[in-house]
Amino acid sequence: MRGIYTTVTDIRRKVFTEVARMAYEIEDMNDMDYLMKELPYEIIPGEERSLRSSIFLERAIVSERIRLAMGLSLRPLDESVPASEGVQDSMIADKYYEPPLINVIKFACNECPEKVVRVTEMCQGCLAHPCQEVCPKKAISFRNGRSHIDQSLCVKCGRCVSACPYNAIIKVERPCAKACGMDAIHSDKYGRAEIDYDKCVSCGMCLVNCPFGAIVDKGQLFQLIKSIKRGDKVIAIVAPAFVNQFPGLTPSKLRTAMKQLGFTGVAEVAVGADLCTIDEAKDFMEEVPSKHPFMGTSCCPAWSVMAKKLFPQYADCISMTMTPMVLTARLIKRNEPDVRICFVGPCAAKKLEASRRSVRSEVDFVVTFEEIMGMFEAKEVDLANLPDDPDEAFNDASADGRGFAVSGGVAQAVVNAIHKLDPDREVKVASAQGLAECRKMMMMAKAGKYNGYLLEGMACPGGCIAGAGTLADPAKSAAMLNKYKAQAPVKSALDNEYKDSLQYLKY
Repeated sequence: MRGIYTTVTDIRRKVFTEVARMAYEIEDMNDMDYLMKELPYEIIPGEERSLRSSIFLERAIVSERIRLAMGLSLRPLDESVPASEGVQDSMIADKYYEPPLINVIKFACNECPEKVVRVTEMCQGCLAHPCQEVCPKKAISFRNGRSHIDQSLCVKCGRCVSACPYNAIIKVERPCAKACGMDAIHSDKYGRAEIDYDKCVSCGMCLVNCPFGAIVDKGQLFQLIKSIKRGDKVIAIVAPAFVNQFPGLTPSKLRTAMKQLGFTGVAEVAVGADLCTIDEAKDFMEEVPSKHPFMGTSCCPAWSVMAKKLFPQYADCISMTMTPMVLTARLIKRNEPDVRICFVGPCAAKKLEASRRSVRSEVDFVVTFEEIMGMFEAKEVDLANLPDDPDEAFNDASADGRGFAVSGGVAQAVVNAIHKLDPDREVKVASAQGLAECRKMMMMAKAGKYNGYLLEGMACPGGCIAGAGTLADPAKSAAMLNKYKAQAPVKSALDNEYKDSLQYLKY
């Protein structure tokens, strides 16, 4: 569903827009209580249902989405709790977050079946019955001339699916669970999706793959706008994956557009990506294979947490280099310690990275491209008709730094830097996209297959351009990103003018 504007996308967009509008316009707590009750009626107007079994259910789901967009928790299903419960605590100009980040709105869940193999109406009752022949558990028999699967015997291996010449047998799987590379989603006692937070790394892939819009992440949109309204100097640091995310918004319009939202400045996170590249290149050259058998990249927080959680014995093999977000924030605050930093990007997991206590991120807020689009719409910013001034375009990062946004780009940037530092050094690379593939890559590394390798992991298939907070078709975004890379003032991270600042950012 990536890049398709669905009804789920429309509801999410409307919620973000109305929460942003509320933050920009409302001051009085009484007005806030009123709006929390009335906004579902504005987002879902009229008397007739259009999406679900009743209009009341539609509005109840929207009400929960509004709460989550403000960082609040879901209301319990077995108690009468007003929509405005706890809202006074969230009306602050600072980061506000009640864990967990990724949430299932239970009454929005379709109770999709878990993995099951089924025979469809397309079964022709053929004489060869290859489905029966390949079944290792003898789970397939014939009834009334058609195949029948005994679900108590079936192990969901899928051999019958592949063998059927009519494609009459299908494997059905809950979309959110299928997208979860951590096997963190199962069914509760009512058949609704439930997240095992001991396994979840908050990549958000379940969120974007649920066709019923039942899975939602929490936001900091409201608190960000309150900070801007308070008069704080807030600088937006924007991930390179922004290219192609906003219709009509070119890189040379971005500064103007963000300033209309109230940001005092804008910087590109690709600068931090250049610094990350240099640090990882030097670490790899010094530590692989003398200290560690391989090195994994650090920039994707969901991949990094997954690798350390599932393969703790190899935690030291994942680079300790700070991510581009952190390095960019630290670079800015070194010169302007009193400003506040808002990371604008494609990633849900960055919200947790900015809040972790183990590394001081210097990031005050994290919002996704989808949430920023809500701000644009709330402020009625006409992106298409903004002045397109080439002098306003970003001009600080390398092409390699901008390439971090796509799968394979991080490893390529590090390899390019290593080759520039040591032209004769051979660097072997393995990369994976999607946490299921990342797990396989780590299993191979554990088996010694990747000794001496640089491993790049990306939680989102396609890389950051396909993150949970993106708006556009990843394939088109990748093509546009290549054009954006070609416009960079330099190609290599080692040519970045800020490279000497790296030593001052490690604390």
